[in-house]
Amino acid sequence: MTVDPVLEVEDLRVEFRTRDGVARVLNGVSYHVGAGETLAVLGESGSGKSVTAQAVMGILDTPPAFVTGGSVRFHGEELLTASADRRREVRAEGIAMIFQDALSALNPVFTVGFQIEEQLRLRRGMSRSEARKRAVELLDLVKIPHARFRVRDYPHQFSGGMRQRVMIAMALALDPEVLIADEPTTALDVTVQAQIMDLLAEIQRERRMGLVLITHDLGVVAEVADRIVVMYAGRIVEEADAFALFRSPGHPYTAALMRSLPRLDDKGSTLETIKGLPPSLLRIPSGCPFHPRCPRAEDRCLAEVPPPLDLGGRTSACHFAPEVLGG
Repeated sequence: MTVDPVLEVEDLRVEFRTRDGVARVLNGVSYHVGAGETLAVLGESGSGKSVTAQAVMGILDTPPAFVTGGSVRFHGEELLTASADRRREVRAEGIAMIFQDALSALNPVFTVGFQIEEQLRLRRGMSRSEARKRAVELLDLVKIPHARFRVRDYPHQFSGGMRQRVMIAMALALDPEVLIADEPTTALDVTVQAQIMDLLAEIQRERRMGLVLITHDLGVVAEVADRIVVMYAGRIVEEADAFALFRSPGHPYTAALMRSLPRLDDKGSTLETIKGLPPSLLRIPSGCPFHPRCPRAEDRCLAEVPPPLDLGGRTSACHFAPEVLGG
């Protein structure tokens, strides 16, 4: 699917300056998402997925986090150098975000209705009654039963899945063009996970909204993604459309992630794991950061950082990618 980008991230670099040293958390991350498109950002914990989203939203804590380079553009408008007021405006109405832990993201001392209504009054100039009516409509939209009564409830009175639905309602209140969902199904059982993902897909279709889905769940990615970027140690190591990536991963890390996924047609076999641990971002290995865990690593991998190779509509940051993909 070819679409004009709504959100573009280019060569984004972020470091955390700590007492133990400088952690290079993002090292040249680039991706884009268009209207109605779902981009999945995949990788282990600590790969930089959530930090990228927070940098896009302008909500990194500084210090210790510092954006040291790159570009974030919304409809071509640079956000990294925009005024604080302009970034708040875009964050309110252009790009919204669902956070990983809904209970922590919601304020426990206010009703969910108040938290939805507040932004409608501030940004849309609605009266209290208008905002309350719209809050009920939004809770209905995300399929919360008895919304006109539940709008008066507090976050702790909702289950984990229902709190996640409230977060989605808040994010959609101002009709954003791009929604960033950071691990939206974490800590939910598989039935509720499926309901949340179906809900996001339904809303996306209705609104032609771009969706950036941050996850480590390959099953979720396979169901919903148009394109996938795979991150490792603050870099994008592979990008491809979902079908191509699952059919033939072009980076050893992606292939290892695929092999660690249980398969219904492979009962009784031992589940493979990726040996070792992700590198410390304070001490990223020289060359390809995956080489200490890679079964294909050679001397070249220890010395040279592989650039993202264009392989006909997909990229892979691996010296062996053309050989692996037959190109």
